[in-house]
Amino acid sequence: MIIDNLKIWTLTDGSQGMISQTKGLANELSVNIKELKTEIIFPWNKLQPGILPIFSWIFKNKLPANEIPNLVISCGRKSVYLSIYLKKKYPNIINIHIQNPKISSRYFSFVIAPNHDSLFGKNIINSTGAIHHFKKTNSLRNHYKINTKNLITCIIGGENNHYNFSKENTLDLCERIKKIKGYNNKEILVITSRRTNQEIKNILKKELNSISTLWLGNGDNPYEFALYNSSYFIITSDSTSMISEASISGKPIYVYQLPMKRKSKRFIRFHQEFKKMNITRDLNTLEKLENWTYKKLEESKRIAGIIKKRIIERNNES
Repeated sequence: MIIDNLKIWTLTDGSQGMISQTKGLANELSVNIKELKTEIIFPWNKLQPGILPIFSWIFKNKLPANEIPNLVISCGRKSVYLSIYLKKKYPNIINIHIQNPKISSRYFSFVIAPNHDSLFGKNIINSTGAIHHFKKTNSLRNHYKINTKNLITCIIGGENNHYNFSKENTLDLCERIKKIKGYNNKEILVITSRRTNQEIKNILKKELNSISTLWLGNGDNPYEFALYNSSYFIITSDSTSMISEASISGKPIYVYQLPMKRKSKRFIRFHQEFKKMNITRDLNTLEKLENWTYKKLEESKRIAGIIKKRIIERNNES
């Protein structure tokens, strides 16, 4: 297989977090990329792969006709089905799954699993945090009328299976942001995510509207702009992807630790790893705003290099 201009299909359920991961890896390998949204019928769309056999008719997708990819990159449970199906149909393709597929890795050419998943094996490549499509650049123009001098960006997540995010948590976070504004008088940008519920947004607006620029979901999202132009980040602990993406900046990341619903070894390992690498510190114990540096994470580029090397080794062996 020639590794230049590979024909790549990326498979996701359409969520931005998964698209970011498949796009990040694909962009480092080729420019010939086709994005496919995986859609499957009941009960396959509800069940973990491996329980039921896979047939062509379980997919609602219309696959590109008369076209065979060289490489398939999937992310997410639903896309595991399509990746396995395509590998059976086209045995010579390379299929790569990002994240723990919760099924044997033998179904894939490679599995890209973050260190905090504790998933290891011959065809498993481990990443530090979540991979993504953001790169080191400062080329984005400022369309947001935001003063970027000493900008602090606060990225707000939401409740999930592992973390609570209550009214009390939101008020506490707002008080901490006000305190930072009070003794630093820095520019503050607050960005909510798709998981931020309306109650949290209402509190943020009431408490922080007068001292910050708020983005609550309407208009152009300044998220990417903020990644490249902020001097500090405050990010809630519920999202490993948002913290991983901010680490492309090399700038200090303060994590606001939300209370856990139940103990999650994955999240605990993730936060321990990023603290050990001096990427993050806890906002909850902050006494004064500190400045520090670390090596910017470029995991998509690093992992793409490993994959290219292994493809070349395979070619030489065959």
